Amino acid sequence: MKQLALKIDVDTLRGTLEGVPALVSVLQKHGAQATFLFSLGPDNTGRALRRIFRPGFLKKVFRTNVAGNYGLKTLMYGTLIPGPDIGVQGAGTMRAVRDAGFEVGIHTWDHIRWQDFVARRDAEWTAREFSKAVARFGQVFGTAPKTFGAAGWQINPHVLALQEQFRFDYASDTRGTDPFLPRMGGRTFSVPQLPTSLPTLDELVGTGGIKVENVADHLLTLTERAPAHGHVYTLHAELEGMALMPVFEKLLSGWKAQGYELVATRDIAAKLDRKTLPVHEVVMGEIPGRSGTLALQGPLITPASV
Repeated sequence: MKQLALKIDVDTLRGTLEGVPALVSVLQKHGAQATFLFSLGPDNTGRALRRIFRPGFLKKVFRTNVAGNYGLKTLMYGTLIPGPDIGVQGAGTMRAVRDAGFEVGIHTWDHIRWQDFVARRDAEWTAREFSKAVARFGQVFGTAPKTFGAAGWQINPHVLALQEQFRFDYASDTRGTDPFLPRMGGRTFSVPQLPTSLPTLDELVGTGGIKVENVADHLLTLTERAPAHGHVYTLHAELEGMALMPVFEKLLSGWKAQGYELVATRDIAAKLDRKTLPVHEVVMGEIPGRSGTLALQGPLITPASV
């Protein structure tokens, strides 16, 4: 059966406490699995306003109704209101997700700090942020994390080295088409990447005549044919788990009608033959509907150049 993996990024305290339980309920209703990736440190969402001069940022803010979807209180965290500790206040909700049988992993420690700075930071800075998330994951779940999905698809070579050091099974930090071994900074790494292969709702709504009312239909046209290793779709607890829940339910029903098994990313990773996985360069580039650059599955690396 063809597979479509659901990767759920949880960015905020509100997304953790409100969006996550709602998503668990609807996934159980549809008999679907998923991977929940949690932000484990402070919610400093309000500091995203630093991006105000980034090309395309304000346009996206208005196009995707950020204030309505995230809530005004969340948009003041880290500025007018101290950022709450998600891993402390949301620990019970996180454990309930695991206890319900869903895969759990790391999204980040501080979502805004990681997304805005990691691509340009050194090994020491990266290790400090990464290690705080790993330690908090252990405190919340009592086990070591096995998967990681970088906030905003932002990484550097030190992130990939840390995934090896902490013995992650796989990661999903990139945008692309098929699973691969990443090469970055002149080094090939052993932790496979399962790239997000489909656009997200916030990248689609408000572009090219796509509205909330027809975005599910548009996405379903993109999944009529399945790649060999299946699709990876990234959703957000703050969007599909709240205001865009009706869209997500339509997608779930549509994917099931298309013959997909709705799985966690670990289910796709478990089927990989790591000895034959291709090596691709990870490059930073732009994609439609998202401001700034992010990690992309780049050119195939031939064996002679590895």
